Amino acid sequence: MADDLDRMFEEAERKGQETLSTEPRARDARYDPRSGRVRVELDNGCVFAFPARRAQGLEDASDADLAAVEILGLGYGLRFPALDVDLAVAGLLAGLFGTKAWMDRQRAAQAGRGRPVLKAEVARRNGRKGGRPRKVGMVGGES
Repeated sequence: MADDLDRMFEEAERKGQETLSTEPRARDARYDPRSGRVRVELDNGCVFAFPARRAQGLEDASDADLAAVEILGLGYGLRFPALDVDLAVAGLLAGLFGTKAWMDRQRAAQAGRGRPVLKAEVARRNGRKGGRPRKVGMVGGES
């Protein structure tokens, strides 16, 4: 029993060390109010930025709330204390600004805003003809 526990501990320690050496971690994070972006410097020297108000929970944040960004623990996350929002560095690097459900809603809202050129042209042509054609007959075969 003690041997199993020792092996499990050693395996966990090995995985932890591996994660520390391979996963991206934040060394510094700052909000730039001019650009509206959070700039993150990683421990490997890379730098990236993301539009702060595109992230879940930060949509309506004030500049002061965004400027209070903190690095969580070993650098795997960013925390916005006044907003009670935590974001994963690896997720941000992958372009994930929130949960899957939240991201799906954002994509659907964005898609609904667009009006394809072809659809607009068809609507104009139908308008010149007097609008949408009337349906002939009723459902079920009665006229």
